[in-house]
Amino acid sequence: MEIRLLGYVVAIAEEGSISAAARRMHLTQPTLSRQLRELERELGTRLFEREGRGLVPTEAGRALLRRARVILAEADAALADVRLAARGLSGRLTVAFGPSGINGPLGAALGRLHRELPGVELRLDESFSDADMSEGVLDGRYDLSVHRLPMRDPRLASRVWWREPMSLFVPENHALASGTGPLPLAALGRIPLVLWPREASARSHDEIIALCDRAGVAPVIAAEGRSVPTLLALVAAGFGGAVLADSMRSLRRAGVTARPLAGTTTVQHLVWRADDPNPLVERARTALTNLATPTASTGQPGAGDPAGSA
Repeated sequence: MEIRLLGYVVAIAEEGSISAAARRMHLTQPTLSRQLRELERELGTRLFEREGRGLVPTEAGRALLRRARVILAEADAALADVRLAARGLSGRLTVAFGPSGINGPLGAALGRLHRELPGVELRLDESFSDADMSEGVLDGRYDLSVHRLPMRDPRLASRVWWREPMSLFVPENHALASGTGPLPLAALGRIPLVLWPREASARSHDEIIALCDRAGVAPVIAAEGRSVPTLLALVAAGFGGAVLADSMRSLRRAGVTARPLAGTTTVQHLVWRADDPNPLVERARTALTNLATPTASTGQPGAGDPAGSA
């Protein structure tokens, strides 16, 4: 049975006549009469009977009407869902992020995205591993990710989303904690360092070692930690200093003072699969790019940077 025939039955029941229902359905009266006769023949029963000058449903007709209205409503809802999905206005979107992202501007941007796309189920997943986030985008666990050091893979696309300085987080009673201005990179030679284990996050580890090389200092590694809270706890305990994105100061770890490192910048990338055809991913990517706003410290949102391969 075709769905359009159910629409004809509902129209006849609501209008009370073939002629009125035909006008409503933009059909000729003979065409609608023929469709009704064929449907009744298929079902083996009459669906309407004449009462006075109009038509009223039979018991069989009322049974069909109850189902027909539900089916038609579901069909309309299905069409609406398809149209919304095709426009990127519904569906599920999974976004991964690192702690340096969510403690910066990403939290506010995701909140606005949630409000602007109310029909989208937004799932958020925090990860401490840039490699895991890149791999998660590639294997489909994540639709988008925001992290600092995306994997170099031609299947990934990325764009710079946010720039911010890096800071040296030191124990509050250390000599480097006094003052408010940026520290020179040479300060990395004046305190032991706590940093990521290379096997856990090679690019994050190497980024800090490269800063030491730039400063001409040989780093002394005092301890390692696999998460930002652990690194900050080690700093507070007096093990040494940690080089982190400046936005991590928003965590306000007791016993720790943050000082910007002069001439340093870390970048948050918006990352997605280069061949992802999902219109929701494209819409969310555009929205997140447009939601980026400059920080007071750098004034450099990622929105103006060209898209490209990671």
